[in-house]
Amino acid sequence: MPPLWASATPIAVLLLALVGLIVWHGTDAINSFSPYALLGSSVLALILTALTVGLRKSNLGNGLRRSARQIMPAVPLLALIALVSTTWMLGGIVPTLIDYGLKFLNPTLFLMLTCMLCACVSVLTGSSWTTIATVGVAFMGIGAVLGYSTGWIAGAIISGAYFGDKVSPLSDTTIIASSTCGVDLFSHIRYMMLSSAPAMLLALAVYTAVGVFVGPEAETSPDPTLIEALHRTFNITPWVLAVPAVTGILIACKVRTIIVLAVSSVLGVICMYATQPQIASQVHPVLFLLDETVLSTGHATLDNLVATGGLAGMLPTILLVLCAMLFGAAMLGTGMLRRIAEAFTHRLTKRTHIVGATVGTGLFLNACTADQYLSIIIGGNMYGNVYSRFGLQPRLLSRTLEDSISVTSVLIPWNSCGVTQSTVLGVATLVYFPYCIFNIASPLMSLLLAWTGFRIPVSRPESAGATA
Repeated sequence: MPPLWASATPIAVLLLALVGLIVWHGTDAINSFSPYALLGSSVLALILTALTVGLRKSNLGNGLRRSARQIMPAVPLLALIALVSTTWMLGGIVPTLIDYGLKFLNPTLFLMLTCMLCACVSVLTGSSWTTIATVGVAFMGIGAVLGYSTGWIAGAIISGAYFGDKVSPLSDTTIIASSTCGVDLFSHIRYMMLSSAPAMLLALAVYTAVGVFVGPEAETSPDPTLIEALHRTFNITPWVLAVPAVTGILIACKVRTIIVLAVSSVLGVICMYATQPQIASQVHPVLFLLDETVLSTGHATLDNLVATGGLAGMLPTILLVLCAMLFGAAMLGTGMLRRIAEAFTHRLTKRTHIVGATVGTGLFLNACTADQYLSIIIGGNMYGNVYSRFGLQPRLLSRTLEDSISVTSVLIPWNSCGVTQSTVLGVATLVYFPYCIFNIASPLMSLLLAWTGFRIPVSRPESAGATA
């Protein structure tokens, strides 16, 4: 393995480059220039390894395979999410949800209700990505019309979606975390609620307080000209809600996510031709799926709200995900990630230190691998023996991994979750970061529970040794 200084250098260079981008060009430059920063850091990792210990093709191949196995399945999902967003908008589904939401949602409690409803949908679907790409987009439109800032709306959506994903037995990250640590799935979920429930209650309290004491930036009553333009452009009818109803049935039947998204896209196209003939006549039969579509509604705000990017709008995100995959492959294949991991775990002796190091490692892995699945697997393998050696239960490890990896991945601009949700919601990662209360509070709650020792039993050394 390369020395520690060499292993840490690509990470330091990447972070400095991204900070420089933000300082000189603003947060919007992250998505545009991050691929170059990731590729440059990957090349630097290879050069430093070659100069210090030498490169091995077999190791690099193994690193690439491990990274690709986790990240490549996200590429078709990203493409399908772009199609769902496009077809649900042009098919009148999202506009209908926006219209009904404006009629029935309390503007003062909008952020809190958004967080709760996204959590419920995410529990049922087991997927934060699906929740954000469907009802999340609708809530972004409703909140924008009500006058809330995009950061607060996206933060409430993401907080609810990731809480539901985290505690759902259908969630892939929840299943991976429990199986990696050898913990029963429902035991893992019950133990995780000790940190997740307080974090979620805190988020709901903050969103309620913002609605009550601060309120939206503009007037809470929707602009009547915008509502008129919405009805003039789209046929608002409850029949289009059959599409999300069918999507929910498929999810309840545990149909694979990629199939659910594909069927939802096809139903959205059918819905456009069946219920929105005036929209269908304005767009190309095929190109509307591939390229940007801008509708002239007669209202500037609504024009921006109903514009779609198609597959072309998702291509920068896919490029960023692929570059992140190469960076993760370089860090894995050169042994740099392993070297840094050993430095993290070398002198851990106390419960608080162990949990704190796990949280720090989780955040670090999210930044290095740019993928939550790979980070959970590596973290579980890194700390499994450490927890056993000190008599700490595996469910403590699985909970800490979820608190520090699953929910924080969306807060990192170049992580696959961060780039996806910022693209889908149209809000830069660093813009919504401060408002994702649940995602920020989860790792802090994990540290607090470790410090107090609440519900953290410790086995006797001989039991720990036998378990190990």
